[in-house]
Amino acid sequence: MKENAPIPAVEAVQARYGSLPLTERLSGTVRAENQIAIHPEISAPITAVKVENGDRVAKNEVFIRLREDEYQEQYDAARAQLRLSEARVDQARATMEQVRSQYTRTLKLSEKQMTSNLEVETQKAQLDGAKANYKVAQAQADQARANLQQARINLSRTVLRAPIAGYVGSRNAEVGMQVTPSSQLLLLGELDRVKVRVELTEVMSGKVKVGQRVSIQPEDTTSSKFMEAKVSRISPFLDPVTHSTMAEIDLKNPGLKLKPGMFVSVDIFYGESQQATLVPNSALFQNPVTGETGIYVAASLGKEVKAVKAVDPNKDGTLTDPTPITFRPIAVIARGKMMTAVSGIRSGDWVITVGQDLLLASPSARVRPVSMERIISLQQLQQEDLLEDIIREASSSERESSDTSQTSQL
Repeated sequence: MKENAPIPAVEAVQARYGSLPLTERLSGTVRAENQIAIHPEISAPITAVKVENGDRVAKNEVFIRLREDEYQEQYDAARAQLRLSEARVDQARATMEQVRSQYTRTLKLSEKQMTSNLEVETQKAQLDGAKANYKVAQAQADQARANLQQARINLSRTVLRAPIAGYVGSRNAEVGMQVTPSSQLLLLGELDRVKVRVELTEVMSGKVKVGQRVSIQPEDTTSSKFMEAKVSRISPFLDPVTHSTMAEIDLKNPGLKLKPGMFVSVDIFYGESQQATLVPNSALFQNPVTGETGIYVAASLGKEVKAVKAVDPNKDGTLTDPTPITFRPIAVIARGKMMTAVSGIRSGDWVITVGQDLLLASPSARVRPVSMERIISLQQLQQEDLLEDIIREASSSERESSDTSQTSQL
């Protein structure tokens, strides 16, 4: 270091002793509660669509009508066929009763030997035939009733009603469109409560349990607020190919911030690390020359060099006089979102969190003590800026891809 070189200024915070919550950040997919794809049950053209994307509908509310002419005709024909079948049943019953009366008279005459056995047998055969005809007529009437019931159901299916209360989305229904049972007309789901589905690896499935706390980042990634919930259920079956399983998280959705199909970040808290010295993540520094990871420590701060007695969380401290700075190799015990548990330094040591690059050429520095809360707040802002950059780059890439596609088509 040159004699006239300026003494660098850095920031430091006191290391603490404690444990870190063990977390795993995973990607989750949002689904609406009771999310349903609406398909027609018959084939017909659409005659009316009464909902738009984003509309909320009540249970049993009519939202789509199909042309009913064909199904009304089928219903009328089935009803007429039933009346005809019932008339045939009445006719067959009357015939059967008439033949039975004749057979009864013939039996009485036979007892008085006033008729032949052949006449009795003939009358018996006619009665059996009349009974059979009556049963056939009854069966035909039953079939006609079933046909009428099916025609009634098909006619009712020309009116589509909401099976649940919820919000309408992905509407793909227009008046005049010919639809079939394979046509998805819209999605319907309750958005006031949603499910977040998270895929767990085989290793994580052994750590994550039902009831453990989770934090879910909403769509507004510039916000530092997370939605708190718990793991609701975990499938006990692993996929035979990926050896992963699925966990689900039920949570309220105030303001409808979470949209079905959205990808969200899910932090699952599945335990705590062992007790160790805790430092902000920004204190860790990798020497660009040696590649060694360690922490710069102002060992004399608070001893030979006086430190501030109390650090205002909202204000920077005062720079100290030049004090020696030492680089200490460390071992990482556990990593958290904002803090890291390490060995190699002690609780109470002042660790450098800002300006480590300046110390590569200087064995000493003027140190500004700051609060742990202030450093954590700065780290959160850095994470939010990084997320914004990632989103901005992704959007720019999508626009460039779209522009290239349109140009190639031209």
